[in-house]
Amino acid sequence: MTKQTILGRVTQLAKARTHTLLDLAEDPRDVFERLVRDYTDTIEEAERAAAAAAADLRLLRQDQEEDRRAAVAWGARARDTSRRADVLRAAGSAAAADRFDRLAKVALGRQVRAEREAADAEPVIAAQGDMVARLKEGLDSMRIKLTELRSARDRVAARARAGTGAPGGTGGADVLDPRGELGRFEEKVCREEARALGRPEPAASPLDDQFERVESLADEAEVEARLAALKATT
Repeated sequence: MTKQTILGRVTQLAKARTHTLLDLAEDPRDVFERLVRDYTDTIEEAERAAAAAAADLRLLRQDQEEDRRAAVAWGARARDTSRRADVLRAAGSAAAADRFDRLAKVALGRQVRAEREAADAEPVIAAQGDMVARLKEGLDSMRIKLTELRSARDRVAARARAGTGAPGGTGGADVLDPRGELGRFEEKVCREEARALGRPEPAASPLDDQFERVESLADEAEVEARLAALKATT
């Protein structure tokens, strides 16, 4: 089961109206056993999913921090290379100066890309952080419910042994049915989260190619502007 699917299951069980199910059950003892088993299994699986999601979140944040550090480092290289070009040009070595200016542009281009990658990671990190928080919140609620269910199960079992238990209801209803409205809503949310977390997107269209070309031109313009800014400060 994927992290998105277990998130929907955790949310569903955390919000489930177990009292309604028990009221409709023919034998509450069977329902208690099934609920305890269902909650126990889902909690174990959700704990593994939460740990994996938290690990993914740490990696995403580390990658973003690396991109930010790389952007700073490439900016420093561009500045130093531009200054070297200025010194060479002042000394009359125009060809060598041009070569260093080209290197400065390369460094600036990598700085721009590193900054963009760090910025692009922000919504992905936010979505992953939200998933981790929702898993933990759902787990807390489920652990509380599991404790309550176990206690109630034991009380019902004790009354049954004493001859005071009384089954009732019509049976057949299952508020935990994953095909219910809550389940369908969670599936929709999970699809959106999966898309935000980098699932494969449809093939690029000609319009996408046009945007990529515009972005490339924008990068070139940004590099030229940054090089001009470096020159202005030296």
